[in-house]
Amino acid sequence: QVQLVESGGGLVQAGGSLRLSCAASGRTFSSYTMGWFRQAPGKDREFVSVIRWSGGSAEYADSVKGRFTISRDNAENTVYLQMNSLKPEDTAVYYCAAVRYYGGTYYLPDSYDYWGQGTQVTVSS
Repeated sequence: QVQLVESGGGLVQAGGSLRLSCAASGRTFSSYTMGWFRQAPGKDREFVSVIRWSGGSAEYADSVKGRFTISRDNAENTVYLQMNSLKPEDTAVYYCAAVRYYGGTYYLPDSYDYWGQGTQVTVSS
């Protein structure tokens, strides 16, 4: 069982930055592929970024590529999402998710077994 707790959300002006954190419980964090998703009101949950358990390779949604950076600290059981050049359309609840080992269909929410409670990110224009 893995518990995930996100933090770092808030209100920021367009062009600003935020860093989200997701702290995971357990002693096998390094074996988990970690993803970030977001959900805006009235919309489906959408993939943002993933960092794989093996080698730490990352993928990004086209909408955030070049602006967001995912990273992980296995010693601290934490995954981060650095968000720069934020836009009003980035406004959403951001969720981190985890699945042990698997990193194939990383863009599908159903590929993950564990989810955090979410943190609100609001970008004003």
